[in-house]
Amino acid sequence: MSNIYIGYHFTVEPKELGSEILIAELGETAFESFTETETGISAFVQKDLWDEAILENIQILQSEEFKINYSFEEIEQVNWNEEWEKNFEAIDVDGNCHVRAPFHPKTDAEFDIIIEPKMSFGTGHHETTHMMIQHLLETDVTGLKTLDMGCGTAILAILAEMKGAQPIDAIDIDNWCYLNSIENAERNNCEHITVYEGEASLLKDKKYDFIIANINRNILLNDMQAYVDCLNPKGTLLLSGFYTEDIPFIDASCTEKGLTYVKKFERNNWVSLKYVN
Repeated sequence: MSNIYIGYHFTVEPKELGSEILIAELGETAFESFTETETGISAFVQKDLWDEAILENIQILQSEEFKINYSFEEIEQVNWNEEWEKNFEAIDVDGNCHVRAPFHPKTDAEFDIIIEPKMSFGTGHHETTHMMIQHLLETDVTGLKTLDMGCGTAILAILAEMKGAQPIDAIDIDNWCYLNSIENAERNNCEHITVYEGEASLLKDKKYDFIIANINRNILLNDMQAYVDCLNPKGTLLLSGFYTEDIPFIDASCTEKGLTYVKKFERNNWVSLKYVN
């Protein structure tokens, strides 16, 4: 393989959800690395594996719900560490939890989580990650059987274990998320996290006391019954990955399935909701 890459630079509106879907679709092709930018994402593919039709089956590019433009260029010897280091910012939640890469300085936060993602996707949803961490920080999860659904880089599963939850299942549909979550769990000396590659069908016959689902509105609505079916009596469900205007749809789905609303966090129009069974 050569060291020459083709770099695609996408501007995406709306950025967060559009970037998430775009990366998921690009990940099914020969693209191997992604970095978040101020206006969207950059995606990289080895020139040897590239062809002019590489974007032909990327459905989101044809969607009327998103406005996506792009340019591309040939790049030699991409320094991946430099690419994601300049885009990945540490997450500091109320001084109590610090999510950082190895090159970030350690703080005196009670919970210090180190992740080293293969791609910057999974570190970019600072609003939703921040709010889910807030929920976790104020919840006693000691001894609770926990599910982190759509775990990404396993940040939330790792924090749950640090706070005493066990055992913990972390699930993601993307292979790189699956592999990266395993690495990050090991990096943070976690002993009670089991990572699975897949989706809600894996939840059949499972039971949990505490469920974390930071995904997006459509997947949450589609899989809500599966979450409720595996939530123990008096169990807690934390949801995020959607906007303020999505609350009525999420709330209707939860309440009709017997869940009780408890609390909401909002951050830059992103929302995180807490329900109990």
